[in-house]
Amino acid sequence: MPRYKLTIEYEGTPFVGWQRQDNGPSVQAAIEDAVTAICGEHRTVHGAGRTDAGVHALGQVAHLDLPQAMAPEKLPLAINFHIKPNPIAVLRAEAVGEDFHARFSATGRSYLYRIVNRRAHLALDRGRAWFIPQALDEHAMHEAAQALVGTHDFTSFRASYCQAKSPVRVLHRLDVRRQGESIEIVAEGVSFLHHQVRNIVGTLRLVGEGKWQPQDMARALAARDRKAGGPTAPPDGLYLTEVRYD
Repeated sequence: MPRYKLTIEYEGTPFVGWQRQDNGPSVQAAIEDAVTAICGEHRTVHGAGRTDAGVHALGQVAHLDLPQAMAPEKLPLAINFHIKPNPIAVLRAEAVGEDFHARFSATGRSYLYRIVNRRAHLALDRGRAWFIPQALDEHAMHEAAQALVGTHDFTSFRASYCQAKSPVRVLHRLDVRRQGESIEIVAEGVSFLHHQVRNIVGTLRLVGEGKWQPQDMARALAARDRKAGGPTAPPDGLYLTEVRYD
């Protein structure tokens, strides 16, 4: 069967996450339903990352096999027609070989976490950023973040029910930058543990508020204990921005 790679963006607010589940609508199910309408049979859509409920994507990648070949430029148009009114858009499709797998062929992933740091509540960015009215020191947050760059045991920053076999991950980049009222946290690595980015962001908030010192981040990492880290940031501000392949 011909295989296609899809690049997808979506707003995660109305979904229980990427993965098809029995307790509510998912991004995967919406795309699969659209594909069924196109080819007349169910085709599984395999995603590069299982984003949680409320998490958004600017560059999610998935692959699927179709019973018959279709021009890659026509596939996004067909899926997008049938997927409305869901807040999902297939940006492009590429024909790939049978050895390509959206998840297992990936060599890197990038996430963006958005914080709006101001006194006024959110109007336009509600559900799409974490609103924090208390002043944050982004310079201290960036300094603290550098302790996590590299290969580490991230037990202190993964969900207690994370099913990954190993807590060791490689974090290539963790930058904190401010643009006016917006603070952006960019994380790049090969792969991430469940809630890893959100737990890191929740801990960085403690540094930004002055409740922690930057060196406390290294202490929390070394503890290898989830209780040593900070709280979990909400899903609203998290975006999967890119999945990379060789």
